[in-house]
Amino acid sequence: MENDINGVIIVNKHKGVTSHDIVAKIRRLYGTKKVGHTGTLDPMATGVLPILIGRAAKAAEYLVSDSKRYVAEIKLGIETDTEDITGKILKTSDTLPGKTEFFKICKEFVGEIYQTPPMYSALKVGGKKLVDLAREGKEVERTPRKIEIKSILPEEVSEKEGIYTLDVECSKGTYIRTLCADIGKKLGCGAAMSSLERTRSGNFDIKDAYTVCELENMTPEQRASVVRPVETLFSELPAVTLDGFYAKLCRSGCEIYQHKIKTAYPVDEFVRIRDKNGFFALGKVKEYENGSAIKAVKIFVL
Repeated sequence: MENDINGVIIVNKHKGVTSHDIVAKIRRLYGTKKVGHTGTLDPMATGVLPILIGRAAKAAEYLVSDSKRYVAEIKLGIETDTEDITGKILKTSDTLPGKTEFFKICKEFVGEIYQTPPMYSALKVGGKKLVDLAREGKEVERTPRKIEIKSILPEEVSEKEGIYTLDVECSKGTYIRTLCADIGKKLGCGAAMSSLERTRSGNFDIKDAYTVCELENMTPEQRASVVRPVETLFSELPAVTLDGFYAKLCRSGCEIYQHKIKTAYPVDEFVRIRDKNGFFALGKVKEYENGSAIKAVKIFVL
């Protein structure tokens, strides 16, 4: 029988494994098939990988937080087909800019910018992953997407060798290796990402993450104790607490008109729905003929 564990475990992913590898290990450790993850990390990347267990796995499509933070190492003077140092070298440059120019160019990427997804990515075009097309030697046109770089804090590692670190806070959907490559293009020397650690995803921080090794060395009781409630996935959303009557209606799929419960959230706003026992559903405000109402879009606790 599967364990009745529902919630979120924050894994500190190690280098050299895929996000799917981590999911497989968590399935084994927690004795359940109902495991998913949010925000894929490439094999070379490390850091925060939220893993959803049990009923929490149903939450992935509704996660609204888009804030991420990374620490990346960038190497100037090299261009690769994957935009990181694991790829095939396409071009090199012996002429490297100084750190003053590098720092200045980095600041120009802060704000809302357009970024073209790399060919070596899991995005699909015509039902096929870009990475699969790239491995076949094909390149297809990609539409630039608007992202937001909220901040970049560059630090020098070796000015002579053109190696720096970037502490980047950005929106969901940002490719850090593409950011590195674009910085290199702007500098005229090329650049590739040489390492990447995700230090925060939404409201989950690296300091709260556990390595697979740490989880393996725990007892079943200890492993269960570090699983966070499903509600933590939506902690940034406003909470609406319903009394017994309205909670029962909500669980039955009925819309709860805001004027009846004295709330006034805007249409399309997501909310946490709670009752006397705590969080039980994710709701969304919708417009109906008789006014705006909150309706559960996903129930997590029966």
